[in-house]
Amino acid sequence: MSDRFVFDPRDSRYKTPFGAVPCGTCVRFTLRPLAGEGFVACTLLACCEFADQEVTCELPDAGSRGDLFSGEFTAPALPDLVWYAFRFVRRDGSDVYFGRNGYGSRQELDRWQLTVYDGQSLTPQWFGEGVTYQIFPDRFCRLSVPDPSGMIGNRLVHRDWDEQPVYQPEENGEIANRDFFGGSLQGIISKLDELAALSVTTLYLCPIFEADSNHRYNTADYLAIDPMLGTEADFAELCRQAHRRGMRIMLDGVFNHTGSNSRYFNALGHYPQPGAAQSTDSPYYPWYSFHPWPDSYDAWWGIRTLPAVNESDPDYRRFIISGENSVIRHWMRLGADAWRLDVADELPDDFIAEIRQVMTEENPDSFLLGEVWEDGSNKVAYSRRRRYLLGGETNGLMNYPFRAAALNWLTGGDAADFREAMETLRENYPPAAFYSALNILGTHDTPRTLTMLGLSPETALETKEQRAAYRLTPAERIRGTVRLRLAALLLYTFPGSPTVFYGDEAGMEGFEDPLNRGTYPWGAEDGALLRYFRRLGAVRKERPSLRRGDISYLYASGGGLVYRRQAEDEVTLAVLNAGDAPLELMLPWRGTMAADILTGQQFFVRDQMLHLSVPAVSGLLLA
Repeated sequence: MSDRFVFDPRDSRYKTPFGAVPCGTCVRFTLRPLAGEGFVACTLLACCEFADQEVTCELPDAGSRGDLFSGEFTAPALPDLVWYAFRFVRRDGSDVYFGRNGYGSRQELDRWQLTVYDGQSLTPQWFGEGVTYQIFPDRFCRLSVPDPSGMIGNRLVHRDWDEQPVYQPEENGEIANRDFFGGSLQGIISKLDELAALSVTTLYLCPIFEADSNHRYNTADYLAIDPMLGTEADFAELCRQAHRRGMRIMLDGVFNHTGSNSRYFNALGHYPQPGAAQSTDSPYYPWYSFHPWPDSYDAWWGIRTLPAVNESDPDYRRFIISGENSVIRHWMRLGADAWRLDVADELPDDFIAEIRQVMTEENPDSFLLGEVWEDGSNKVAYSRRRRYLLGGETNGLMNYPFRAAALNWLTGGDAADFREAMETLRENYPPAAFYSALNILGTHDTPRTLTMLGLSPETALETKEQRAAYRLTPAERIRGTVRLRLAALLLYTFPGSPTVFYGDEAGMEGFEDPLNRGTYPWGAEDGALLRYFRRLGAVRKERPSLRRGDISYLYASGGGLVYRRQAEDEVTLAVLNAGDAPLELMLPWRGTMAADILTGQQFFVRDQMLHLSVPAVSGLLLA
């Protein structure tokens, strides 16, 4: 903002209601220019992107001196992105435009965003209020060493659970990801009580369908559990056991591409029925785009082992989504409660909307999550503005912006930048989507959080071999652990679902894929860190203000970040210091005492002001 005294969309004195609005909402805009500017009229200029039209709305002079203009704009009747600015007119008839970048010409306007969403489309609260735990199934828990005989692909099984994953390419330069450790669905079932102790409410499973890689993002058969993981009966049992403990199951759907070594493409002839790579008469041939057949075809990012599917093909859509026994329906009927859409940017809007519709038919309380790495409210992918959060598609998105902003602040950045990034999301996202974000510090696609937070800036690790061999020094591990505890406090107290990538709570290290996908260190966990995560989960479970409360910021500067969560009469204050020096604060506080929920430490209040001295890289959770 160039001049917050003229207009601030986050201040109720200038715009109400805050942020995104349902269709048809009356939005009041108020502008307060200086009387000396000599303005006699003000007009709202609202460009509705999807409707492809500009609407103007006069804002009458409410102050009689040209220093207060206020009026109401009715949001479109259909979901849209409205890009708005203002035009002032002076007494001499000249005009000037006002946008995010201040006064200027129409050509220079930088407009604000108003997200208009379908307020009738409901999002279940259970996801955002709960705690999510992401599992890479091959690496979480095995009960016995599996025999890969007869399974698709040339699989190598590690005998030693503690070995490092294979990270070097094969002779042909391909990183095949064919080494397996043998984690299984029954292994996950055996650890559900440990997950319940972390207050986990959603298990997000990376792909579990048959595939010839350990990550299984190159699906070979959408209707079969990979035999190394178990059987369909094992999956149904996992769902039953999880539901008994108050947990739900989220599956990873990879619908933009299949594996080349799949039932559908069948490049290596593993399956008896001809696939698209073998015959143009194959029922799966129309699913793919050849130019010409059989050697040239569209593939995800040009990776030939990941042939891209044509999501507009009616037969493919029936198979995945709408058919009576479709992939979506089949696994939901066996107990799945939610789907995460891999590479959602690659999926057409109507494809995602159809999945949402079918999921709602099967279970009105189901949840659809999209993998999007940026602000999903205004994302442009392949030259098209996306509609992820307008009501008909995803319920929520992976919150990679949270991860980026948090790690930046925790490693020396300014808390003001974190606040700005998160307030931008809160302003742009429908409230249900903001409170249903999958908040992450790390995933299967990013380096381990402990490694990122502990590594010394001067440590040079230029090759993958160096990164594979490196372990944090004792000093780095201490620094990383202290920062991780603070990061976890932020994660568990922020709106949205705090998400733990398996083993982060146990102190796992690792750089990029597949070094971040080691096996869970059963019996060798960092016990103190694990107990801390358990305590955070319990506190979030106990306090409605942390699960669904409003958020407001009391302080955000340098290493210091203070925000308030409130639900009805319950207030929780998160006080965090990522700086390398103590943080001295004076905060307003009702009552005579304040207590740190995590430690029980009590603080006296004088004249309704709370004086705090917060040690470096530490935090308090006050009630």
